[in-house]
Amino acid sequence: MEVTGVSAPTVTGRGPWPPSPHPASSSQCKLELLVGSPASCMELELYGVDDKFYSKLDQEDALLGSYPVDDGCRIHVIDHSGARLGEYEDVSRVEKYTISQEAYDQRQDTVRSFLKRSKLGRYNEEERAQQEAEAAQRLAEEKAQASSIPVGSRCEVRAAGQSPRRGTVMYVGLTDFKPGYWIGVRYDEPLGKNDGSVNGKRYFECQAKYGAFVKPAVVTVGDFPEEDYGLDEI
Repeated sequence: MEVTGVSAPTVTGRGPWPPSPHPASSSQCKLELLVGSPASCMELELYGVDDKFYSKLDQEDALLGSYPVDDGCRIHVIDHSGARLGEYEDVSRVEKYTISQEAYDQRQDTVRSFLKRSKLGRYNEEERAQQEAEAAQRLAEEKAQASSIPVGSRCEVRAAGQSPRRGTVMYVGLTDFKPGYWIGVRYDEPLGKNDGSVNGKRYFECQAKYGAFVKPAVVTVGDFPEEDYGLDEI
């Protein structure tokens, strides 16, 4: 099956064509599944093996076998529905419905109005206040933990699901990529995820794959000499 573009969207299909006791018009219903054009908008033409035009398949009651259909013949479908290839692919040409925020707020059949009536999500003032209080408490705890981790000190990182990793503290503080306090660590081996920068902003200097940012709770400061992980031999 091949698609060609002429005066109207067309589809051509070649046989072999099995003998059929059904009218040729019934083929239009099957072709509709292939070409997407409504059967009522199709014009069918029969071409021979040498692409010579034989006839139009326009007799509704005529059997397909009554036409000179043979192996290698081609049925040419012309779409008269007015559709054009790709006309629905450019969504910028599709007219969109817009509504102002003020008008949307006045409607009673929207998700926003349901959330307001039910006091759910950000419209639950009590729950929202509790979440803000919990976030402030976590931030205060992280700040206290971070204050006990000096930049330049040796440390060991024990994150969940990972083996202990040693390195040097290179950054302590807030970041732009995620809320809360973070500890920037330069690992002794390439066990990290970055080079001390995230999303184009640099927080400290190190080689690629040697840098990582972790929460203060998983960092222990102390006398942790460098260990040989044997990665240079890999």
